[in-house]
Amino acid sequence: MLTVSSLSFAYPDGRQALRGIDLSLAAGERVALLGPNGAGKTTLVLHLNGVLHGGSGSVVIDGLPVNPRDRSSLAEVRRRVGIVFQDPDDQLFMPTVGEDVAFGPANFGVTGADLHARVDAALAAVDMAGHKDRSPLNLSGGQRRRVALATVLACKPEILVLDEPSSNLDPVARRELAEVLLRLDATTLMVTHDLPFALQLCPRSIVLDDGAVVADGPTRALLGDAELLRRHRLELPFGFVLS
Repeated sequence: MLTVSSLSFAYPDGRQALRGIDLSLAAGERVALLGPNGAGKTTLVLHLNGVLHGGSGSVVIDGLPVNPRDRSSLAEVRRRVGIVFQDPDDQLFMPTVGEDVAFGPANFGVTGADLHARVDAALAAVDMAGHKDRSPLNLSGGQRRRVALATVLACKPEILVLDEPSSNLDPVARRELAEVLLRLDATTLMVTHDLPFALQLCPRSIVLDDGAVVADGPTRALLGDAELLRRHRLELPFGFVLS
């Protein structure tokens, strides 16, 4: 479903952000992308739908190369790769929840009854069906996070990319979001510092540090490697015990 091959990228100031990244995700996999601040996680994610480009290597989404110079294929890549940003305010800007969820598919040409069905299905998938006519401003943080997820699900992406989905959520909202995500069958790449959340949702994890993949394997095994965590500045919560 996703193949990244020899991907390297440097910013204009010369900082090397990615150094020969190789990774792949199979259809239906849920994979956590772990690493300290500045490891290159966001830079990698922004290559998946062509927001960043210009380095070397390649990204292929379900057989379709990410080519920013080809506008028609890039539009399809951005439909296939749905990114849910850390801050819901980056995705919620319409007067009502329903209008926010309709915005994406409408821009991809979905209209009429099909559009209404997309909105209803996406809101049902995140347990927000009863909030269609409410203002996003009147929702809790956890509800806003789930509506932001619905805005992406309505576009029917092949790959779901979640940027720090559990950040700033209270325990109940965190549990509700986890229950929603565990029900979804989309191929998922989850960028997170929340190691217990990664363990709960993602059987596999990839550790990125200094722009390179330094570990790739079962999440439980990686989180049980104290030296690996220490070396790459990853930290389990105090008192957390792998069961």
